[in-house]
Amino acid sequence: MLLQDKVAVIYGAGGAIGGAVARAFAREGATLFLTGRHRAPVEVVGKDIAAAGGSADIAEVDALDEKAVDEHLGSVIDRSGRIDISFNAVGLPNPKIRAPLVELDLEQFSLPIATYPRSYFLTARMAARRMRQ
Repeated sequence: MLLQDKVAVIYGAGGAIGGAVARAFAREGATLFLTGRHRAPVEVVGKDIAAAGGSADIAEVDALDEKAVDEHLGSVIDRSGRIDISFNAVGLPNPKIRAPLVELDLEQFSLPIATYPRSYFLTARMAARRMRQ
């Protein structure tokens, strides 16, 4: 049980990568706080974890919303006393960029470039502030 007594927050827990990480963390004994922009996919992961004998707290959190991330982490601290792991596995829902380069819209091209680093920065910074305390 490598993560026994560790508190982990997983952003994007309803996706393929986030869900796999959540299940692995549960098998290793972590106390889990799973988040996603949409609750339903995260609940599926939570049910899988419960069926395997674990448990997870589930919340709908937009990892691009600094206030939402901060409030959620505050609630994690209130419930568990600390945060040991912050894992970000957010993704974009099927961007479907199939246009030739000469026809590609700048906004479509820029979306993943701007979105992923922003989310990673916000979630890591907010968690680090809590961990430092």
